[in-house]
Amino acid sequence: MTLIDPRFSGAFTAIVTPFTADGSALDFVALKAQIEYQARGERGTGGVRGIVVAGTTGESPTLSESEYQQLIENAVGFAKPWKLMVVAGTGSNSTAHAVHLQKVAAKAGADAALSVNPYYNKPTQEGMYRHFVMQADATALPVILYNIPGRSGVALTPDTVERLAGHEKIKALKEATGSTDSCGEIAARCPGLAVLSGDDTMTLPFASVGAVGVVSVVSNLLPGRVQGLCDAFNGGDYTGARQIHRDLLKICKVMFVETNPIPVKAAMQLGGRDTGVLRLPMTAATPQTVEALRKVLAGYELLKA
Repeated sequence: MTLIDPRFSGAFTAIVTPFTADGSALDFVALKAQIEYQARGERGTGGVRGIVVAGTTGESPTLSESEYQQLIENAVGFAKPWKLMVVAGTGSNSTAHAVHLQKVAAKAGADAALSVNPYYNKPTQEGMYRHFVMQADATALPVILYNIPGRSGVALTPDTVERLAGHEKIKALKEATGSTDSCGEIAARCPGLAVLSGDDTMTLPFASVGAVGVVSVVSNLLPGRVQGLCDAFNGGDYTGARQIHRDLLKICKVMFVETNPIPVKAAMQLGGRDTGVLRLPMTAATPQTVEALRKVLAGYELLKA
Protein backbone atom coordinates (compact mmCIF):
# COMPACT_ATOMS: atom_id res chain seq x y z
CA MET A 1 0.00 0.00 0.00
CA THR A 2 1.25 3.50 -0.89
CA LEU A 3 1.75 5.57 2.23
CA ILE A 4 0.85 9.24 2.66
CA ASP A 5 3.83 11.56 2.35
CA PRO A 6 4.31 12.75 5.96
CA ARG A 7 5.30 16.23 4.77
CA PHE A 8 1.66 16.87 3.93
CA SER A 9 0.02 16.14 7.28
CA GLY A 10 -0.73 18.79 9.87
CA ALA A 11 -1.61 22.47 9.63
CA PHE A 12 -0.74 24.75 6.73
CA THR A 13 -1.64 28.41 7.05
CA ALA A 14 -3.14 30.14 4.02
CA ILE A 15 -1.33 33.38 4.80
CA VAL A 16 -2.60 36.82 3.89
CA THR A 17 -0.56 38.97 1.54
CA PRO A 18 0.56 42.13 3.34
CA PHE A 19 0.27 45.30 1.26
CA THR A 20 1.36 48.83 2.01
CA ALA A 21 -1.13 51.29 3.50
CA ASP A 22 -2.24 52.47 0.06
CA GLY A 23 -2.23 48.97 -1.44
CA SER A 24 0.25 49.89 -4.14
CA ALA A 25 3.01 47.44 -3.17
CA LEU A 26 3.87 44.35 -1.17
CA ASP A 27 5.03 44.86 2.42
CA PHE A 28 7.92 42.47 2.92
CA VAL A 29 8.60 43.59 6.50
CA ALA A 30 5.08 42.53 7.46
CA LEU A 31 5.44 39.32 5.44
CA LYS A 32 8.56 38.35 7.37
CA ALA A 33 6.83 39.05 10.69
CA GLN A 34 3.80 37.01 9.63
CA ILE A 35 5.94 34.02 8.68
CA GLU A 36 7.89 34.18 11.94
CA TYR A 37 4.59 34.28 13.84
CA GLN A 38 3.52 31.11 12.00
CA ALA A 39 6.74 29.36 12.99
CA ARG A 40 6.78 30.46 16.62
CA GLY A 41 3.08 30.03 17.36
CA GLU A 42 0.89 32.55 19.16
CA ARG A 43 2.42 31.81 22.56
CA GLY A 44 5.90 30.99 21.33
CA THR A 45 5.37 27.24 21.79
CA GLY A 46 5.60 26.19 18.14
CA GLY A 47 3.52 26.79 15.07
CA VAL A 48 2.38 25.14 11.87
CA ARG A 49 4.01 22.73 9.44
CA GLY A 50 3.92 25.12 6.51
CA ILE A 51 2.42 28.13 4.79
CA VAL A 52 0.43 28.57 1.60
CA VAL A 53 1.45 31.71 -0.27
CA ALA A 54 -0.54 33.43 -3.04
CA GLY A 55 -3.73 31.49 -2.44
CA THR A 56 -7.25 32.88 -2.20
CA THR A 57 -6.54 34.20 1.31
CA GLY A 58 -3.47 35.88 -0.18
CA GLU A 59 -5.58 37.80 -2.72
CA SER A 60 -3.71 36.09 -5.57
CA PRO A 61 -6.04 37.39 -8.32
CA THR A 62 -4.85 40.93 -7.57
CA LEU A 63 -1.11 40.20 -7.82
CA SER A 64 0.89 41.19 -10.88
CA GLU A 65 3.26 38.66 -12.42
CA SER A 66 6.23 40.45 -10.87
CA GLU A 67 4.58 40.65 -7.45
CA TYR A 68 3.73 36.95 -7.55
CA GLN A 69 7.33 36.00 -8.19
CA GLN A 70 8.67 38.39 -5.54
CA LEU A 71 6.12 37.13 -3.01
CA ILE A 72 7.12 33.49 -3.47
CA GLU A 73 10.85 34.24 -3.46
CA ASN A 74 10.67 36.32 -0.29
CA ALA A 75 8.37 33.86 1.48
CA VAL A 76 10.83 31.06 0.73
CA GLY A 77 13.72 33.16 2.05
CA PHE A 78 11.87 34.05 5.24
CA ALA A 79 10.47 30.54 5.87
CA LYS A 80 13.53 28.38 5.27
CA PRO A 81 15.39 29.36 8.48
CA TRP A 82 12.29 28.27 10.40
CA LYS A 83 12.03 24.98 8.48
CA LEU A 84 8.52 25.84 7.33
CA MET A 85 7.28 24.30 4.10
CA VAL A 86 6.29 26.85 1.49
CA VAL A 87 3.37 25.92 -0.75
CA ALA A 88 2.76 28.29 -3.65
CA GLY A 89 -0.65 28.83 -5.18
CA THR A 90 -0.25 27.98 -8.88
CA GLY A 91 -3.85 27.55 -9.98
CA SER A 92 -5.41 29.07 -13.07
CA ASN A 93 -8.33 28.42 -15.40
CA SER A 94 -5.82 28.39 -18.26
CA THR A 95 -3.74 25.24 -18.32
CA ALA A 96 -0.85 27.04 -20.05
CA HIS A 97 -0.88 29.73 -17.35
CA ALA A 98 -1.02 27.14 -14.57
CA VAL A 99 1.99 25.38 -16.07
CA HIS A 100 3.80 28.73 -16.24
CA LEU A 101 3.04 29.50 -12.58
CA GLN A 102 4.21 26.01 -11.64
CA LYS A 103 7.57 26.76 -13.24
CA VAL A 104 7.81 30.18 -11.58
CA ALA A 105 7.08 28.65 -8.17
CA ALA A 106 9.63 25.88 -8.69
CA LYS A 107 12.32 28.35 -9.75
CA ALA A 108 11.52 30.53 -6.73
CA GLY A 109 12.24 27.61 -4.39
CA ALA A 110 8.76 26.59 -3.24
CA ASP A 111 8.40 23.13 -1.69
CA ALA A 112 5.04 22.33 -3.28
CA ALA A 113 2.23 23.84 -5.31
CA LEU A 114 -1.48 24.23 -4.57
CA SER A 115 -3.62 24.19 -7.70
CA VAL A 116 -7.31 25.02 -7.69
CA ASN A 117 -9.97 23.58 -9.97
CA PRO A 118 -10.12 25.66 -13.18
CA TYR A 119 -12.74 28.29 -12.41
CA TYR A 120 -15.40 30.05 -14.48
CA ASN A 121 -14.97 28.01 -17.67
CA LYS A 122 -16.25 24.85 -15.88
CA PRO A 123 -14.31 22.07 -17.61
CA THR A 124 -15.39 18.43 -17.65
CA GLN A 125 -13.80 15.84 -15.41
CA GLU A 126 -11.58 14.77 -18.32
CA GLY A 127 -10.57 18.38 -18.87
CA MET A 128 -9.60 18.78 -15.22
CA TYR A 129 -7.71 15.50 -15.25
CA ARG A 130 -5.61 16.59 -18.23
CA HIS A 131 -5.15 20.09 -16.75
CA PHE A 132 -3.67 18.79 -13.49
CA VAL A 133 -1.55 16.12 -15.17
CA MET A 134 0.03 18.70 -17.47
CA GLN A 135 0.75 20.93 -14.51
CA ALA A 136 2.22 18.08 -12.46
CA ASP A 137 4.40 17.03 -15.40
CA ALA A 138 5.82 20.54 -15.78
CA THR A 139 8.25 20.52 -12.81
CA ALA A 140 9.54 18.36 -9.98
CA LEU A 141 7.28 20.17 -7.47
CA PRO A 142 4.74 18.06 -5.57
CA VAL A 143 1.15 19.16 -6.26
CA ILE A 144 -1.76 19.62 -3.87
CA LEU A 145 -5.09 19.58 -5.68
CA TYR A 146 -7.63 22.14 -4.46
CA ASN A 147 -11.24 21.05 -4.70
CA ILE A 148 -13.49 24.07 -4.00
CA PRO A 149 -16.66 24.05 -6.09
CA GLY A 150 -18.10 27.02 -4.20
CA ARG A 151 -15.50 29.29 -5.81
CA SER A 152 -14.60 27.41 -8.99
CA GLY A 153 -18.09 26.33 -10.07
CA VAL A 154 -17.03 22.72 -10.62
CA ALA A 155 -15.93 19.87 -8.31
CA LEU A 156 -13.40 17.12 -8.73
CA THR A 157 -15.25 13.82 -8.29
CA PRO A 158 -13.76 10.95 -6.26
CA ASP A 159 -13.28 9.06 -9.54
CA THR A 160 -11.14 11.86 -10.99
CA VAL A 161 -9.19 12.34 -7.78
CA GLU A 162 -8.43 8.62 -7.75
CA ARG A 163 -7.10 8.84 -11.32
CA LEU A 164 -4.96 11.85 -10.42
CA ALA A 165 -3.66 10.21 -7.25
CA GLY A 166 -1.84 7.73 -9.45
CA HIS A 167 0.48 10.50 -10.64
CA GLU A 168 3.78 10.39 -8.77
CA LYS A 169 3.85 14.14 -8.13
CA ILE A 170 0.26 14.58 -6.94
CA LYS A 171 0.63 14.15 -3.20
CA ALA A 172 -2.34 15.78 -1.51
CA LEU A 173 -5.82 17.24 -1.86
CA LYS A 174 -7.25 20.32 -0.18
CA GLU A 175 -10.90 19.32 0.13
CA ALA A 176 -13.17 22.35 0.49
CA THR A 177 -16.45 20.77 -0.54
CA GLY A 178 -17.84 20.73 3.01
CA SER A 179 -18.87 17.12 2.37
CA THR A 180 -17.69 14.39 4.73
CA ASP A 181 -19.06 11.89 2.19
CA SER A 182 -16.73 13.21 -0.52
CA CYS A 183 -13.79 13.48 1.86
CA GLY A 184 -14.30 10.00 3.28
CA GLU A 185 -14.70 8.35 -0.11
CA ILE A 186 -11.56 10.01 -1.46
CA ALA A 187 -9.53 9.08 1.63
CA ALA A 188 -10.70 5.46 1.38
CA ARG A 189 -10.05 5.17 -2.35
CA CYS A 190 -6.72 7.04 -2.33
CA PRO A 191 -4.77 5.75 0.69
CA GLY A 192 -1.54 7.36 -0.52
CA LEU A 193 -3.07 10.83 -0.92
CA ALA A 194 -2.93 13.25 2.00
CA VAL A 195 -6.40 14.78 2.34
CA LEU A 196 -6.45 18.21 3.99
CA SER A 197 -9.56 20.05 5.10
CA GLY A 198 -10.13 23.31 3.25
CA ASP A 199 -12.52 24.64 5.92
CA ASP A 200 -11.53 25.31 9.52
CA THR A 201 -14.83 24.11 10.96
CA MET A 202 -14.49 20.81 9.09
CA THR A 203 -10.95 19.93 10.20
CA LEU A 204 -11.98 17.44 12.88
CA PRO A 205 -15.07 16.07 11.06
CA PHE A 206 -12.90 15.39 8.01
CA ALA A 207 -10.20 13.81 10.18
CA SER A 208 -12.82 11.37 11.44
CA VAL A 209 -13.14 9.98 7.89
CA GLY A 210 -9.47 10.02 6.93
CA ALA A 211 -8.11 13.56 6.51
CA VAL A 212 -4.70 14.28 8.04
CA GLY A 213 -4.61 18.07 8.32
CA VAL A 214 -5.94 21.43 7.21
CA VAL A 215 -5.14 24.44 5.08
CA SER A 216 -6.31 27.00 7.59
CA VAL A 217 -7.35 30.64 7.70
CA VAL A 218 -7.75 30.71 11.49
CA SER A 219 -4.10 29.74 11.95
CA ASN A 220 -3.15 33.21 10.74
CA LEU A 221 -4.21 34.08 14.30
CA LEU A 222 -3.78 30.84 16.26
CA PRO A 223 -1.17 28.71 14.50
CA GLY A 224 -0.21 26.73 17.58
CA ARG A 225 -3.79 25.82 18.43
CA VAL A 226 -4.60 24.68 14.90
CA GLN A 227 -1.43 22.59 14.71
CA GLY A 228 -2.29 21.23 18.16
CA LEU A 229 -5.66 20.09 16.84
CA CYS A 230 -3.94 18.21 14.02
CA ASP A 231 -1.35 16.72 16.35
CA ALA A 232 -4.13 15.49 18.63
CA PHE A 233 -6.17 13.63 16.05
CA ASN A 234 -3.15 12.35 14.14
CA GLY A 235 -1.85 11.02 17.46
CA GLY A 236 -5.14 9.30 18.25
CA ASP A 237 -6.20 11.72 21.00
CA TYR A 238 -9.75 12.38 19.85
CA THR A 239 -10.86 13.58 23.29
CA GLY A 240 -8.23 16.31 23.18
CA ALA A 241 -9.01 17.03 19.53
CA ARG A 242 -12.71 17.49 20.30
CA GLN A 243 -11.89 19.98 23.05
CA ILE A 244 -9.66 22.06 20.77
CA HIS A 245 -12.26 21.87 18.01
CA ARG A 246 -14.94 23.20 20.36
CA ASP A 247 -12.63 25.90 21.68
CA LEU A 248 -11.95 27.13 18.14
CA LEU A 249 -15.50 27.10 16.79
CA LYS A 250 -16.34 30.72 17.58
CA ILE A 251 -13.27 32.13 15.91
CA CYS A 252 -13.65 29.75 12.95
CA LYS A 253 -17.17 30.99 12.32
CA VAL A 254 -16.44 34.71 12.69
CA MET A 255 -13.62 34.44 10.12
CA PHE A 256 -16.25 33.92 7.43
CA VAL A 257 -18.99 36.43 8.26
CA GLU A 258 -17.75 38.26 5.17
CA THR A 259 -15.81 36.92 2.21
CA ASN A 260 -12.34 35.65 3.09
CA PRO A 261 -9.85 37.33 3.59
CA ILE A 262 -11.83 40.40 4.72
CA PRO A 263 -12.41 39.24 8.33
CA VAL A 264 -8.95 37.75 8.91
CA LYS A 265 -7.19 40.91 7.75
CA ALA A 266 -9.42 42.97 10.04
CA ALA A 267 -8.74 40.58 12.91
CA MET A 268 -5.00 40.84 12.42
CA GLN A 269 -5.26 44.62 12.49
CA LEU A 270 -7.23 44.46 15.74
CA GLY A 271 -4.42 42.35 17.13
CA GLY A 272 -1.77 44.88 16.17
CA ARG A 273 -0.56 42.96 13.14
CA ASP A 274 -1.54 45.32 10.33
CA THR A 275 -1.30 43.90 6.79
CA GLY A 276 -2.36 47.00 4.87
CA VAL A 277 -5.49 47.43 2.83
CA LEU A 278 -7.35 44.86 0.79
CA ARG A 279 -7.15 45.34 -2.95
CA LEU A 280 -10.32 45.81 -4.93
CA PRO A 281 -12.65 44.08 -5.49
CA MET A 282 -12.14 43.10 -1.84
CA THR A 283 -13.16 45.89 0.54
CA ALA A 284 -12.56 46.60 4.22
CA ALA A 285 -14.67 44.88 6.86
CA THR A 286 -17.89 46.62 7.83
CA PRO A 287 -18.21 48.18 11.30
CA GLN A 288 -20.57 45.34 12.24
CA THR A 289 -17.95 42.75 11.28
CA VAL A 290 -15.22 44.60 13.17
CA GLU A 291 -17.38 44.69 16.29
CA ALA A 292 -18.19 40.97 15.99
CA LEU A 293 -14.49 40.24 15.57
CA ARG A 294 -13.58 42.38 18.56
CA LYS A 295 -15.96 40.46 20.83
CA VAL A 296 -14.69 37.06 19.69
CA LEU A 297 -11.00 37.95 19.69
CA ALA A 298 -11.22 39.20 23.27
CA GLY A 299 -12.11 35.67 24.33
CA TYR A 300 -8.90 34.37 22.77
CA GLU A 301 -6.73 37.18 24.17
CA LEU A 302 -5.90 38.29 20.63
CA LEU A 303 -6.75 42.00 20.87
CA LYS A 304 -3.91 44.48 20.96
CA ALA A 305 -3.33 45.60 24.53
